[in-house]
Amino acid sequence: MKPMHLKFTIAGAVMVASLAYLAFAASRGGMVYHLTVDQFLSSPQYHDQRVRLCGTVDSANFAADSAALSARFALLGTGARIGVQYHGVIPDLFKPRGEVVIEGRLDPAGIFQADVLMTKCASKYQSTQTGPAAGGQS
Repeated sequence: MKPMHLKFTIAGAVMVASLAYLAFAASRGGMVYHLTVDQFLSSPQYHDQRVRLCGTVDSANFAADSAALSARFALLGTGARIGVQYHGVIPDLFKPRGEVVIEGRLDPAGIFQADVLMTKCASKYQSTQTGPAAGGQS
């Protein structure tokens, strides 16, 4: 093989390997994950990491101020709860007893400091049809 062909072959192999690594790294970073409140509180290894939690917003002691871009609430799991302080834009569908996904980390005082807040609203996307197409009776 000529030296010029060898250089192109090596350069091509390096580029393919680089692209494969970038694709792998991007796919790992894009994985969607979340922990429930119960899983988070029962697993101390997550307490010093940035995590994504899901749960239901407790209606007790709920305070949200859209103008100040902050909210204080408790996030409920099936048997546990955690206090949350959120700083950022408050979604329109954010309300007590609603399901949310938050992202952030636990502070030394045991309050979850969230900087991402996403609401879940399955009913918004469910069909409102009745009849045979929706499984009703005709």
